[in-house]
Amino acid sequence: MPHRVTFLTTGLATGGAEMMLLKLCSRLDPSRFAPVVISLSDKGVIGPCLEELGIPVFSVGMYRNCPSPMGLLRLRKLISTLRSDLIQGWMYHGNLAAIFQGAGKPVVWGIRQSLYGLDKERALTRWVIRLGAFMSRYARTIVYNSHISARQHEAFGFKTARTCIIPNGFDTDVFRVDEGARFRVRRELKLDDDVVLIGLIARYHPMKDHRAFLSAAASLAKQCPNVHFLLAGKEVDAGNAALGAMIEEFGLRGRVSLLGERKDIPQLSAALDIASSTSAWGEGFANVVGEAMSCGVPCVVTDVGDSSSVVGDTGQVVPRGDAVALAAAWKSLITLGHKGRRELGMRARRRVIENFSLEMVVKRYEELYESLITRRGE
Repeated sequence: MPHRVTFLTTGLATGGAEMMLLKLCSRLDPSRFAPVVISLSDKGVIGPCLEELGIPVFSVGMYRNCPSPMGLLRLRKLISTLRSDLIQGWMYHGNLAAIFQGAGKPVVWGIRQSLYGLDKERALTRWVIRLGAFMSRYARTIVYNSHISARQHEAFGFKTARTCIIPNGFDTDVFRVDEGARFRVRRELKLDDDVVLIGLIARYHPMKDHRAFLSAAASLAKQCPNVHFLLAGKEVDAGNAALGAMIEEFGLRGRVSLLGERKDIPQLSAALDIASSTSAWGEGFANVVGEAMSCGVPCVVTDVGDSSSVVGDTGQVVPRGDAVALAAAWKSLITLGHKGRRELGMRARRRVIENFSLEMVVKRYEELYESLITRRGE
């Protein structure tokens, strides 16, 4: 019988951590592993996607991840019923729940973000991180998706001896070079074929620093009239008054397209001339960077998490919050011309295939799970 691996996650929204969970569960060898997913909140957007793949998904309905007595009771009952061989925590709240509910079973933690400080986190999350540092000694392994995240958490008190680094993985058959996407998206946006399209695909949140992106866009737009900017993600739409106010403030009306939450991310990524990640904190390994690179698109990223080492020499890295440097990096890629950007993008795609393929990443998780389960049975 395949090993029952229970993933205990904070939630199942559409963030990078949740998408990586979907990719991992969908690719585990079914002859060796039977994944089950429990969300501390609800099934969100990713839950139904997992269920379509035949993966059982449960939710215990803890309101805003607050450990209510009824939610804890439902979780304890569910865990005892599933009879798991291993419990994989996913994100801070899921990790703590895995420790408290996984007595007698190997428990693996999954930390999916960097830790530049607690001041940007919500009060409950700050408490969870502090408690997590103390409780980390009880996890068999702590899997980080970036080297910087591991160093930052270890400095904060997370158990160093438990560290394991497995980066995010990317399906390069789904995220691939697609010249047709370039034309389809430009038709949708009513743009000429020669317009340089620069994109940021990220949910609306202060850590993503849309303001820095738009400030840099305003600077570049004055120098390069043939440039357009694409923004997509949860709450990145015309109904976002704060975002609309920023666009007006920077004089970008007509130069920015707000597409909201989309399901055709592979197409949007492949349609870009330049992809960006402008995060100011919090990122461990930005999925959008690896996805764009897989599509043969060069990236300009802020030096947050492992973005610098992921991009390597296939893109540009700028200090976080530095809109002037961001605009200059974009301009340097624009001056390469379409052919130069394509050559750089193909190097980026090769870098992903060689270092961050989904097959390689899933294999590392499988080897980890197998070793811990086997060791438990000895």
